[in-house]
Amino acid sequence: MNRRHRVRRVVNYVNLATPLGLLLSVVGGATRRPGPDGLVLACGYRYRFPIAGAFTVGNVVLTRRESLDDRLLAHEARHATQWACCAGLPMLPLYLLAMLASVLVCGDQASYNRSLSFKDCQ
Repeated sequence: MNRRHRVRRVVNYVNLATPLGLLLSVVGGATRRPGPDGLVLACGYRYRFPIAGAFTVGNVVLTRRESLDDRLLAHEARHATQWACCAGLPMLPLYLLAMLASVLVCGDQASYNRSLSFKDCQ
């Protein structure tokens, strides 16, 4: 693991985002295992909210799936970095604002939001 991933892991523990993600994984019945670059993969999350293939809290990537492809994992890793840069919980309102802006510009929550989407605004 390189230095920036080690720093991200420490910052997300200190800002309590990763402990929150671990708590959500336990409550959601997910099985946790080490992932790449200091991430924790929590597969088999049982709740249907939020509506997404995966979501990240701190360094914990939660998903209802049993595994994640490399592209989605790279996308979720960016969210782990965002959690660190936003000092934890301030990430939530910023993320919601970005989704709202995308809805207003493109009509859906992901198309205009570069942190959420793989596609461009149509």
